[in-house]
Amino acid sequence: MNFAFSEEQEEFRRSVRRFLEDKSPIAEVRRLMETEAGFDPGVWGQMAGQLGLTAVIIPEKFGGIGFGQVELGIVFEEMGRALFCAPYFSTVALGVNLLLESGDEEVCSSYLPQVASGDARLALAATESDRDWSTDAISTVAEGGFEAVLTGTKPFVIDGLTATHLLVLAQEDGGVSLFIADGSEPSISKEPQVSLDLTRKLAVLDFERTPAKRVGSAGAGISYYEAMLQKALISLAAEQVGGAQRVLEMAVGYAKERVQFGRPIGSFQAIKHKCADMLVDIESAKSAAYYASWVVQNNPAELATAAYLAKAFCSEAFFTAAAENIQIHGGIGFTWEHDAHLYFKRAKSSEILFGTPAYFREKLAEAIGL
Repeated sequence: MNFAFSEEQEEFRRSVRRFLEDKSPIAEVRRLMETEAGFDPGVWGQMAGQLGLTAVIIPEKFGGIGFGQVELGIVFEEMGRALFCAPYFSTVALGVNLLLESGDEEVCSSYLPQVASGDARLALAATESDRDWSTDAISTVAEGGFEAVLTGTKPFVIDGLTATHLLVLAQEDGGVSLFIADGSEPSISKEPQVSLDLTRKLAVLDFERTPAKRVGSAGAGISYYEAMLQKALISLAAEQVGGAQRVLEMAVGYAKERVQFGRPIGSFQAIKHKCADMLVDIESAKSAAYYASWVVQNNPAELATAAYLAKAFCSEAFFTAAAENIQIHGGIGFTWEHDAHLYFKRAKSSEILFGTPAYFREKLAEAIGL
């Protein structure tokens, strides 16, 4: 096992960072988060065409690059650092992984090349609970078999407003199955859903006899979802690491510049301790996220434990770092004009996305037999 990135991977990181610094400065983040769509289609097309980021984990036979989770983790780490506003997590971490987990060659051949080129954006409509992310009680109904019509309501659909295609979990006679529907269907009612983090858009979708096609085997939707979720959690952990690293840099930079009582506040022991504790947490979070990315290709037997551990630890590390960053900045850190609150809101929303750290520690305990 080698936690050092190769020179090719480091160059890939530099390319992604340069692109995001150019296309996603914080002023652009603030502009996009106030729009309903929440992203710039032109930048999305450049991202796909120039860097091939939408094709990172898509196999070559489906028009992709065929990289692995380590390279995808680099992308998410840089996007988390930049608070990049785009439907990338929903399309790649959720949608692409879910289609690949289904093993449906026909569907993958039809849709993944469109994703790789940037022409298609995916969104996952899974949970129906208004309290958590559980898929235990799916009441959306699919009638008609392979070519079905869907009826039901799905809240908390990440980037549901702008997706060109929707992946939907729905009940049919054989159990919960996975379906794909055209996002532009007039039978789908879409409403923006207010959330704490304006940089990650949510929507409520109502399906009223919406045409859809089954993906994979009947009754296998939950198994596809759970297998996909483990990889998506690792991508989310990488994104959290990137955000945490950025807020540490913000805190240290301000501590060096802000003068109080005739000296930089970074010279005070209390501030030193805060920054040191943030650094220790973030370096540990990196280890958890990097290891989890590594096991996807190299030790899949540990995938579940690594994913649950990374999600729980990186969630807490990012949230703690974002909160401490505000404390170190003092009064200015609480204002709308300062960027600290944007990272704090992303940290909090990511912390509870798909489940709280406590929930994933329970899942980890179950996975290792405690």
